[in-house]
Amino acid sequence: MSIVVTGATGHLGRLVIAELLARGTAAGEIAGVVRDAERAADLAGQGVELRVADYDRPETLKDAFHAGDRVLFVSGSEPGRRIPQHTAVVTAATEAGVALLAYTGVFGGPAADFALADEHKATEELILASGLPYVFLRNNWYTEVYTDNLAPVLEHGAVLGSAGDGRIASAARADYAAAAAVVLTGSGHENRAYELSGDTAWSLAEYAALVGELTGREITYRNLTTDEHRAALIAAGLPAGFAGILADVDQAISRGLLAGTPGDLTRLIGRPTTPLRETVAAALKD
Repeated sequence: MSIVVTGATGHLGRLVIAELLARGTAAGEIAGVVRDAERAADLAGQGVELRVADYDRPETLKDAFHAGDRVLFVSGSEPGRRIPQHTAVVTAATEAGVALLAYTGVFGGPAADFALADEHKATEELILASGLPYVFLRNNWYTEVYTDNLAPVLEHGAVLGSAGDGRIASAARADYAAAAAVVLTGSGHENRAYELSGDTAWSLAEYAALVGELTGREITYRNLTTDEHRAALIAAGLPAGFAGILADVDQAISRGLLAGTPGDLTRLIGRPTTPLRETVAAALKD
């Protein structure tokens, strides 16, 4: 039996493995599912087992999971392709007889009515139908969704969006990784859904003001219409379909769908979530 992390070379997967090791899990008890073993050489160097597989190639997933494994299933990163990818993963995990399948879904679960949530909700249904013991880790927005894109904000002196005064209870990736590690190594989480969010919700106007405060520059929030926002994202180089999905998320934010602070994340990790200020400050130092 191993603790298996899919997408192990991704931002979240790497953090989960680091958290597992920090919490005392032996490297030999951890397996990382990766598409490219060379990109995971550092993990192998630490003693983590590598299992090479690709969500887009179901035949490669046969050896990704073993009976009794406790699996963190990190969702695919390409909207529009997730259903066949996720079906392949759930099928392989079911056939292997894993002991637990923890899935990184979307905050709100069935109540999330925006386009980005559709494939996550469908995946939860696949997992329920599989009969496997599961945990749904319904992650809110990562703060890094914003801080990883500070360059254009600083260049133009503006945060662009179409969320109005809506609030976002984001958390740092490391917070969500810590929650996943707790679930993978603990007991009593089977067949539960956790609504994971930061302790404090904030608006894009507050985010712009914070960036301005920390940089000593004038940073404003420009609230656009949905069409204007989509066009701006396309102009920045995003594919039209993905731009539309992101603009739709801002509409969900404006309706309060990402503002909830139920406290599940803090209770799981046993500490407050990382404040927005701390994540912004760290990003500005990079």
